[in-house]
Amino acid sequence: MDRGRVARWALTRAFGRPSGLLGRLGGRLMARVNAATERHAVLLAAPTERDTVLVVGPGPGVGLEAAARRSAHVIGIDPSPAMLAAARRRCAGALARGRLRLTAGTADRTGLPDGSVDIVMAVNNVQLWPDVPAALAELRRVLRPGGRILLCTHLKWLPGGSATLADGVRAAGFESVRTWTWEPPGRMASTAALLSAARPVRFLPGSGPGSGPGAA
Repeated sequence: MDRGRVARWALTRAFGRPSGLLGRLGGRLMARVNAATERHAVLLAAPTERDTVLVVGPGPGVGLEAAARRSAHVIGIDPSPAMLAAARRRCAGALARGRLRLTAGTADRTGLPDGSVDIVMAVNNVQLWPDVPAALAELRRVLRPGGRILLCTHLKWLPGGSATLADGVRAAGFESVRTWTWEPPGRMASTAALLSAARPVRFLPGSGPGSGPGAA
């Protein structure tokens, strides 16, 4: 096995689909290094109590825990049984109160109905998605019209940088695409690339604002 394949295997076991010893070590590292960025992302997304929030790839659950403090309808999907177990332990209170649901899934296969989510969040995993266009199409599908997406990842690990990601998000049918960077606190943290966008609201003829009986 060449070094490149070994490195990809190790990254997948530690971060992509964490499992075994590498997965446990990766989960601990994510909980420590990514915590500030996870919480910052929730502040930026600003979910309300009534919003349905989908967190893609929540890992050990730091962002899930923060989201469930603000919203009573949080869904976390992760392909890793090890990370789902870690998130269940961290978020036991939110699960018990019915504010959080955890399930196996991926960005391109969420298993959720069309237009069922108000906010989608993904922190430090977009660079691990095997098929980014398919994932963005799926996340647009599950968002309600006007729903928002917030993506955040390590800038140094983002293939093509923020501009390439923004182009892909626009091509998937999102609007109001905005990118920027943020410097998380901590010696081990690295510059975060952030992107926000929205699913367009489309009105049928005669059904938009100002239409209907009495409209001018």
